[in-house]
Amino acid sequence: MSILSYTFFQNALLGSLLASILCGLIGTYIVARRLVFISGGITHASFGGIGIGVYLGFSPILSAAVFSVLSACGIQWFSHRRDMREDSAIAIFWTLGMSIGIICSFLAPGFTPELSGNILTVTPSDLYLLGTLALIAIVVFTCFLRPLVSMAFDAEFARSQRLPVITVEYLMMDFIALTIVACLRMVGIVLVISLLTIPQVTANIFTHSFKRMALLSIVTGYSGCLGGLYLSYHYNIPSGASIIFVSILIYLVCKGISWSIIRWRRQ
Repeated sequence: MSILSYTFFQNALLGSLLASILCGLIGTYIVARRLVFISGGITHASFGGIGIGVYLGFSPILSAAVFSVLSACGIQWFSHRRDMREDSAIAIFWTLGMSIGIICSFLAPGFTPELSGNILTVTPSDLYLLGTLALIAIVVFTCFLRPLVSMAFDAEFARSQRLPVITVEYLMMDFIALTIVACLRMVGIVLVISLLTIPQVTANIFTHSFKRMALLSIVTGYSGCLGGLYLSYHYNIPSGASIIFVSILIYLVCKGISWSIIRWRRQ
């Protein structure tokens, strides 16, 4: 019997596609806006939300979403205050989430799968969440691409054009938090930030256009997911780690091709 006939593998393929679309769009904004460190802080802060959910006996993904959104808003608020640096605000929420998660892991052990992730355990509810967020992201980036690009590359210019920069920043931070939580089951807390950066860095080798970078990120992200699933299935290794490993291999291959083209042109 073919592996494609199994429901869990079909869910994994669909989840990979939806996550690639979502992370391709949101990740391009993160890389362009240079929010990778902030995104890493939100990712690790979500560990506290998962721990609270398990300890209190309700959905860890729901509690992680709430905790991550609050952490994102907290980081954004503290970052705009004159008495605190942005990296200090990130460190506070990063360590707060991790400490709460560790405490809850001792009080109610049993939520380690989200640390490493397993895309083969993606459920229909995970697919609904990913699909909803991906659809919203497509609509937002289609309708408001120019303002988002303006804010991503030059926030001061956007303010001079009377664009609602602060409001959009809070909304995008919340969107980043929800994207991170939606992808937790795929690759886990440790590796989820890679889905939001590696495909974008790979795409950036070939283009500096925001739009083309987002589209290439989706393609490279999905290619990494498919390659990772193949390795995971044939060699019985963790799917989350294999997806990121293949994504990095794709980056190295693309970087090598780029260097070769540059050398050939110079000759």
